[in-house]
Amino acid sequence: MAYKFVDNYREKGARKQLVDILKKKGIDDESVLKAIGKVPRHYFFDETFWNQAYKDIAFPIGEGQTISQPYTVAYQTQLLHIKKGNKVLEIGTGSGYQACILMELGAKVYTIERQEKLYERTVQVLPYMGYKAHFFLGDGSKGIPEHAPYDKIIVTAGAPMVPEELLRQLAIGGILVIPVGDAETQKMVTILKTAENDYERHVLDTFRFVPLVGDRAW
Repeated sequence: MAYKFVDNYREKGARKQLVDILKKKGIDDESVLKAIGKVPRHYFFDETFWNQAYKDIAFPIGEGQTISQPYTVAYQTQLLHIKKGNKVLEIGTGSGYQACILMELGAKVYTIERQEKLYERTVQVLPYMGYKAHFFLGDGSKGIPEHAPYDKIIVTAGAPMVPEELLRQLAIGGILVIPVGDAETQKMVTILKTAENDYERHVLDTFRFVPLVGDRAW
């Protein structure tokens, strides 16, 4: 597939403005802000809608899914405390934008998507952009056990509960970030795995995600 992406001063300026907006909204992790400022978000949009790419809004990408609001991406990423070389499992590849942010931070990303059309696009677009992740097609609510354990796990869809499989796949000392609630709104939850069967759980702000669909979810 041939892509003709353009990233010039206009787009780079728009990213700088987006970073400024996120700072004002409370995102203060400089490494996360730097990653947001580097990844060309407009590459994940149909060219017709490039003017929407650097607004702090979610946007439909087909298959009933959205590219998350930049604030949400930054918020979740900040909670992960990514260190270079961290092995990260992403549940819900979607557009691939979140995966790119994680890779900009130096993470080794394993990402799974259940929608085949979205999966097929990301496995082509992300390498074209220079981002190399491990892509999987399947039920993200069950994780990817064959490559566990993971230092960090991020779930980019709203879950009715925390799937036990994901807790088992988290390394001791690892962090899981997941939105949990009903179909309308969810609370962001962070879980630190302190021992094999011990966890520290924190419930944070309210968000609204597309639903996590699978055997261990909706």
